[in-house]
Amino acid sequence: MNLKTLVLRYSFFAALATVANIGAQRFVFDVLGDNALIPAILVGTAVGLVLKYILDKRWIFYDLNGGISDHGKKFSAYTAMGIVTTFIFWGMETTFWLIWRTDMMREVGAILGLAIGYVVKFHLDRRFVFTNSMLSVGASR
Repeated sequence: MNLKTLVLRYSFFAALATVANIGAQRFVFDVLGDNALIPAILVGTAVGLVLKYILDKRWIFYDLNGGISDHGKKFSAYTAMGIVTTFIFWGMETTFWLIWRTDMMREVGAILGLAIGYVVKFHLDRRFVFTNSMLSVGASR
């Protein structure tokens, strides 16, 4: 896959996961009310994480291995790599909320935090999770 295709595909998947994350957060706020920041962030993060793992595994890193054991190991490592990037996301979202106290600015913070986190996460996943990946930037498949 060439670099342009990789960047476009990864960006699209990141955008999908971001929309799923923010959508799940809005759902939690609708159900639990305006003071549900922590549950909303946790549910949104979980939804975005699972969706992004499924997309990345198959369409970014071309990891076609299956089975519960393989998925369990990879998803655990994928989640562990996401801890650092999740703190970037949560920190930005919470900071924007504390400064401006509006839903719009909280979501701006979330989107910025997710964007930064996804760039960092790609490099961590490539190095530590999908170690047998067929991904070769710049080479044709």
